[in-house]
Amino acid sequence: MTVSPWLIQKNQILPLQAPLIQPFRTALGSHDTLDNLLFVLTLADGTKGYGEAAVATHITGEKLSVTRNNLQTAGRWLVGQDVRDALTISRALHERWDNNPAMIAGVEMALFDALTRQFGCPLWQLFGSRCRKLQTDITIVIADLAQTQNAVQRFYAKGFRKFKVKIGRNFDLDVARVATVRKLAPKGVIYLDANQGFSAVTMLKFLKALKRLKIRPALLEQPVPRADLEGLRRISRSTDIPVCADESARSLKDVVAVIRSKAASVVSVKLMKSGLVEAAAIARVARAAGLKLMISGMMESPLAMTASAHLAAGLGCFSYVDLDTPFFIRGNAAGHQYLSSRGVYDLSSIRKGIGITFKG
Repeated sequence: MTVSPWLIQKNQILPLQAPLIQPFRTALGSHDTLDNLLFVLTLADGTKGYGEAAVATHITGEKLSVTRNNLQTAGRWLVGQDVRDALTISRALHERWDNNPAMIAGVEMALFDALTRQFGCPLWQLFGSRCRKLQTDITIVIADLAQTQNAVQRFYAKGFRKFKVKIGRNFDLDVARVATVRKLAPKGVIYLDANQGFSAVTMLKFLKALKRLKIRPALLEQPVPRADLEGLRRISRSTDIPVCADESARSLKDVVAVIRSKAASVVSVKLMKSGLVEAAAIARVARAAGLKLMISGMMESPLAMTASAHLAAGLGCFSYVDLDTPFFIRGNAAGHQYLSSRGVYDLSSIRKGIGITFKG
């Protein structure tokens, strides 16, 4: 009896760890290292699919230990299933583990990586007929002024011109840090990301402080707490600067609420918030409602970052690209084979799957 090459034969969970070039600090917390999980599916013919679960406890409340246990349970259930049933598997994952989206993202990534390797096509072809190049911004994390200056100078020299400045912990220091970015990159584009650190009143005061310095950000990302859609809407109505919902838009249900309340004009799409399948649905629904899109991520390795790039490159409807975490991983800061040193993703040479493999 011949075994179908499409059947999932086994899986493996491995640590995916690396030191960072500096702590990745935001208003919500800090990543001092990359500490994720690698999920590897093997099909009956030996084809492998790779997925990554990037747990950000201070953002989503998920825990690495729980995610590992859920991956083990899901892995046992997956053995013997047909990878071509990936959409049915996705629905089952959401029904059982909807409170652990990083786990779902890791499994779906591996499923669709294996599926497109078997199809003999790159992942982006599931989302569109053309592969667009993507230019990522670079994040300027919360730090002192000297560290901020060093980071801006370093990344500006590499060719970055879009800077996503983390704010939300210290009003006066944040103003000074934004001013430092503007001084060192006078023609650069500045995005602000408060990671829920401000209220609507404080965010509007912050904009007034920047206006006095003749600084106008090009985007305001998640200035208020996740549940404060009214605060988001107040800011959106008070400024013509685009307002982006990130933590307020974790799921398709959340995005529909943002659309209905007219709380934001941009939605941040992250695989770790919803998984790959729902992320694509979020992008399509938000665009249909007239919202712009950002593709972003948690603290992720080139595997998950490149999977997100496939989604954005295939759909081609993302106005903002924030896929920069490979530049914060020590030993990988120069990028990888599909990411240039100045932050350009070019996936056109990928023939199968995500295009990232691991030894062993």
